[in-house]
Amino acid sequence: MAQSVRHLPIGMFGAVMALAGLGLAGRAAAPLFAGLVPAPAYFTEPWIALAVLALVALGAAYVAKLLRYPQAVRAEFADPAQMGFCATLPLALALAAAGIAPYAKPLAGALWWAGLALLLALQVRGFARLLEGGIALAQVNAGWLMLFAGGIVLPGAGIALGEEALSRFAFGVGAAAAPLATALVLYRAAFGPALPQALAPTWYILLVPPALGYAYGSAFYPELAALEVLFFLALVLAASLLFHSRRMHGWPFGAPWWAIAFPLDALADAALRYAAADPQPHRKALAGIALALAALAVALALVRTLAALARGTLLAPPPAPGAPAAHASQPA
Repeated sequence: MAQSVRHLPIGMFGAVMALAGLGLAGRAAAPLFAGLVPAPAYFTEPWIALAVLALVALGAAYVAKLLRYPQAVRAEFADPAQMGFCATLPLALALAAAGIAPYAKPLAGALWWAGLALLLALQVRGFARLLEGGIALAQVNAGWLMLFAGGIVLPGAGIALGEEALSRFAFGVGAAAAPLATALVLYRAAFGPALPQALAPTWYILLVPPALGYAYGSAFYPELAALEVLFFLALVLAASLLFHSRRMHGWPFGAPWWAIAFPLDALADAALRYAAADPQPHRKALAGIALALAALAVALALVRTLAALARGTLLAPPPAPGAPAAHASQPA
C-alpha cells in the first residue's frame, strides 16, 4: 500500500522542534565562539528555515489527516501511550516562533500564543485523563514529559517576545510537573515491560527537563546558583543514554528518532549557557562537543527521514502482526 497521511504520527512534529532547536542553539553559540566561526548565520539560519518549511508541510499534511481520517486523529489524542507526543505540535509552534522572531515578530507572537494555548489545553486534558485511571504501566513513556513538563520549552521565544510573565507561568508548571513525570517514567522503565525497540530513542526525552530547567531557570532566577546541579544531572543522563544507544543499529527507524535530536539540542543550549556564565576553556569545549552531538543527531534524523519518504516507507501502513517492522512511525 502507498504512503498515506493516515499514517502520519503527530510525533513527527518533533522534527520541527529538533530543526529549530539546533538553529537556536547555534545562535546562542555565536557570541561564545566569536572569531572561531566567521559567519555563524550560515549555520544557524538554514536550520531555522528548514524548521519553518517542516512546520508548514507537516501542518498541511496533518490537517489533511484530520479532514480525511478524523477517527485516526481522535485515537492519537485519546490513547495514553500517544498523548505525550501530541505535545510536539504546540512545542513545535513555540520553537518555530523563537526562530522567526527576529524576522517576523507579529507572526512569531501568534505562533507562540497558539502553542501556549494548545499546550495548556493538552495539559489540562492530560491531568484529567490521569485522574480517570485505568492506564496500564506499559502505556507510560517518556513522551509524557513533553506533555506535562513541556512548559519549560516556551520561555525560549516567550522572553524574546516580551511575554515574560506568561513564560514564567508556563515554565513554573513544567518545572513543577517535571520531577513527578520523570519519577513515573523511570518507575515504568524499572518495573514495567521493556519498551519496544521502536520507541527506544524516546528515552532521550529524559534530558529535556534538567537541561532546560537549568537553562531557563537560570534566566528567571539568576540568584539560584544551585540550579547548575540540573545541568550536572543532564550530563550524567546524556552519558547513560549514549551508552544505552550502543545498540541503536537495531532500532527500527521512524518518528521517534527525532526524540534523540531535540533533547540533544536542549543539552547543547544548557552547555552553552553554562559556558557563557564562566567561559573557561573546558566549559567552552564541553559546549562545543554538545553542539556537535546535537548537529549530528539532527542531520542523521533528517537524512533518514528524507530517505524513508523517498523509499515510500515513512508513511506506509504498519506491518501486520508477526511481520518484520520496516519502520516505526508511532507508539503501538
